[in-house]
Amino acid sequence: MIHRRCLAAAFCAALISLVCLPMAQAADPFPVRPVKILVGFAPGGSSDTVARILAPRLSEALKQSVIIENRAGAGGNIASDALVKAPADGYTIMLGTIGSLAVNQHLNKLSYNPVTDMAPLSLAIVFSNVLVVNVNSEIRTFEDYVRLGRVEKSKVSFGSSGIGSSGHLAGELLKSSAGMNNQHVAYRGGAPAMNDLLGGVLASIFSSPTDAVQFVKAGKLRALAATGSKRLDVLSQVPTVAELGYPGFAAINWYAFTAPLNTPTDVVQRLNAAIVTTLNDPGVAAQLRKLGLEPKPTSPEETGRYIRTESEKWGALVRKVGLKLD
Repeated sequence: MIHRRCLAAAFCAALISLVCLPMAQAADPFPVRPVKILVGFAPGGSSDTVARILAPRLSEALKQSVIIENRAGAGGNIASDALVKAPADGYTIMLGTIGSLAVNQHLNKLSYNPVTDMAPLSLAIVFSNVLVVNVNSEIRTFEDYVRLGRVEKSKVSFGSSGIGSSGHLAGELLKSSAGMNNQHVAYRGGAPAMNDLLGGVLASIFSSPTDAVQFVKAGKLRALAATGSKRLDVLSQVPTVAELGYPGFAAINWYAFTAPLNTPTDVVQRLNAAIVTTLNDPGVAAQLRKLGLEPKPTSPEETGRYIRTESEKWGALVRKVGLKLD
């Protein structure tokens, strides 16, 4: 009798453990291992800088390590391709740019569409670019830049972090607005483009303030105009393109976080909450604003709508000027 009771007790214990084990596993909160952020551009560029500013506080919010992985090339498409092929478990996310999330699908055939094949998490930042030239350039003013761009395109080449990047789009929008004929030079990131500008190899860049402000303040670059609808706080003396004779001109840059499509809703919400907490942190916000960047936390739904609207806006420009990836 005692033997039977022991067997019955052992059976019940085993049954309980089998039932409870999946429940215990399911209850494990996300994340239980490091989260990787893909960045589609080279180390040292503006998107990489932003990711590295956000990563420590994001790690605190998630209570887990956050790793930055640079997948540079093809205007951010290499990182985007890696994201859509990653497991939809939240452990691989991407800090995408306006180019990789809203523009590149209009430039060439891709195996995915960022608007429909990624799970939006949150916007990260918004900001204006700034048109800069080497301080030793013969181009002294924005008017000089436009005038030369209409007649001598070799003297006003403009570089960017890649075809379809915000700097490229700003340059193309000005070309279209002002009737210029200057030549675009695509790089694999903002840092190498900036190196060539500082070295006198390149005539100009529609640069992120992250890359440009330090050199403007150091007297190595001359800022001619800001591309947004208002002046940059960090370069308040620099007028906007709209102020300089092109009313309505606005080329706003932005970055956003996305995850693979079909990432579980609870994981998306957990990531969104951590990103929002990070962007609202006073220390993080101060670091970003010092670089001319405005934190812009949003819900996943708001993020998806914003990316779609921007895709439609810039897709129209791509078709108008006939842009193609090389």
